[in-house]
Parts: sequence; structure tokens; C-alpha cells
Amino acid sequence: MKEEQFKEIYNTHYGKVIRLCLGYVARDMALAKDLAQDVFLKVWQHQDSFRNESGYGTWIYRITVNTCLSQLRKNKKRRGHGKVNEELLYDPGEQTQDNEKLLQHLYGCIDQLSKMDKGIILLELEGLPQQEIAEIAGYSHAAVRTRIHRIKQKLEKCLRDASI
Repeated sequence: MKEEQFKEIYNTHYGKVIRLCLGYVARDMALAKDLAQDVFLKVWQHQDSFRNESGYGTWIYRITVNTCLSQLRKNKKRRGHGKVNEELLYDPGEQTQDNEKLLQHLYGCIDQLSKMDKGIILLELEGLPQQEIAEIAGYSHAAVRTRIHRIKQKLEKCLRDASI
């Protein structure tokens, strides 16, 4: 992989990788940036292992999920709740204070999900096709569809319980 090609891949996928990392690490921006850096270091180091069996984006997301899950295993006790970085998640000029509160609570609810469910819903929120999520998670497309439906029900209940 040439340096220019890597820069293009980095620029194309960085935003999605950092948002996925933020979702896994309870919105700790410093840790998310470290994890994103680890992801792209692995992409660079293991470029020869990419077998074109799936899209490049799918491969990068799989590396991201594995990197984040590895970090969670290392820091099981670490469960901090940082402030949401609005610039990465949405345009703050378009959001009201109520929407910001809702978004923060939603990420709090997502943080309560199992590691796999958290990964699946974060990829869904990124707009990845469910078939691609299935490839990343190692499930069938039907299983992912069912899981997403159940995860959304859990998140709706969490938001209702908070009366937001």
C-alpha cells in the first residue's frame, strides 16, 4: 500500500472509526483517539493480510471492533462518562439543549448494552448495511436484523424509563 493510498483510506474512514471507538469507551475522547490510532497502525502493519473477501471498510471496522473489545477487556473497571464530542456526532448548531440531553442519555443507554450489542448498534448508527454488520460481527444477516430490532427495543425502554 502506498502512502498516498493509505492517506486516502485514513481520510475516508477516520470519522467513522473515531465515532465507533467513542461509543465503546463511554465517550472518552482521549482514549478513543488512542484506539483509532491503534486501528490505523494495524491497518498499515497488516495490509498484506487483507484478502479482498469483503470490502476494505468492513475489514477496517472489524479491526476497530476487535481493538475496542480488547481495550474493554483490559480496562473492565474503567467506566467513566465523558462529555459527548458534539463536533463528531452532529452539527451543534442544529441541536437544541433537549436534543443534546437526549443524545447523551442515548449513549448512556448504549453503554449499558453487552459488548456485542453495543458494537452492532454503533455500526447501525453509522449507517452500515446490515449485511456488512453481519460480516463484521460474524452472524447471519437474519440474526443481525433480529438483534438490531431487540437492541432498539432495549434502547427505547431505557429512554422511556428516564422520561426523556
